[in-house]
Amino acid sequence: MKVIYPVCCGIDVHKTFLVGTIISTTKGVQPHYQKKRFSTYNSELHRFADWLHANNCFDVCMESTGKYWVPVFNILEERKIRVTIANPKWVKAVKGNKDDTKDSKWIGDLFRLGLVPGSFIPPKEIRILREFTRYRYKLVSMKSSEKNRFQNALTVCNVALDSVVSDMFGKSATAITDYLISEDTFDPEYCVSLLKRSLKKKVASVLESIEGYCMAPEQKIRMKIVRSHLNYIEELISETDSAINTMVEKYEDVISLLRTIPGVDRNSAITIISEIGTDVSQFDSSKRLCCWAGLTPGNNESAGKKKSVKIARAGVYLKPALVQVAHAAVISTENPYYRLKYEKISKRRGKKRAIIAIA
Repeated sequence: MKVIYPVCCGIDVHKTFLVGTIISTTKGVQPHYQKKRFSTYNSELHRFADWLHANNCFDVCMESTGKYWVPVFNILEERKIRVTIANPKWVKAVKGNKDDTKDSKWIGDLFRLGLVPGSFIPPKEIRILREFTRYRYKLVSMKSSEKNRFQNALTVCNVALDSVVSDMFGKSATAITDYLISEDTFDPEYCVSLLKRSLKKKVASVLESIEGYCMAPEQKIRMKIVRSHLNYIEELISETDSAINTMVEKYEDVISLLRTIPGVDRNSAITIISEIGTDVSQFDSSKRLCCWAGLTPGNNESAGKKKSVKIARAGVYLKPALVQVAHAAVISTENPYYRLKYEKISKRRGKKRAIIAIA
């Protein structure tokens, strides 16, 4: 096999230490190995970078173990060393022949021969933006959980308001639920006065869904706590949005371009940028990008029989964003292309596979 990297280093990273093995192939094909262990403190990482420079090693490879690789990557990137981050499944050592030193040697041997496909790592400013967008995703998920928790608390107290109103957190429904958890008595006339114009036609149904409810003082306290937490999460989302808007000012042209795609709104465009960056030359083709996002069927065939073709678990944050965009695209009236394609695929393959195809 051809040696791709004559001088390279394999790194086995742990929480408190790393083991590096420099592999030099200067004469012939027989490699020469140098192994050394360093802690993951910043001063030691700089000493590790000095050791690499002293041996003229500017290409290193390590597997993406949790977040432990990130501090190492930050220092090596700063010291102008080219780092390849490998998916653990590509560098997994054979069982029964594993230890920290052998792992780093095995990673280096595979990398030396060009057998390790590198993972896509965007520039630092995109990585920082990604931290914000992923945190916002978590906050929105927490907000949904708190909404469900609040609605379930009303259900167990015999309040069936969610069967009447379309949005339990609209102005009218919020005013009524705040009144129920803050007062000890129920006044139907005052409750009717809280309804906005859109719910005036449903007065009888609203009162019928509330009358006879039974809410203990302790249950009211819990619902107040949930409500206050929900408000706090909304404030955090607002603060996060402000920070994100400041960070993406330089990408407004790219955001505008992405928004020309049916179904893509501003938040979706920012999520796409934070996940793949603005330079897509890292991906050989659109098919490779779809594969990286975890939206292409698997290829698992043996003895002429096709086995599971489920999509991969990759793209944990990009995939949901694109699926959400796809749902919006198939109901778009401006461009019927995606709607027609979705209907055509769903007839043959079902709605779930069809929406993934559109994504």
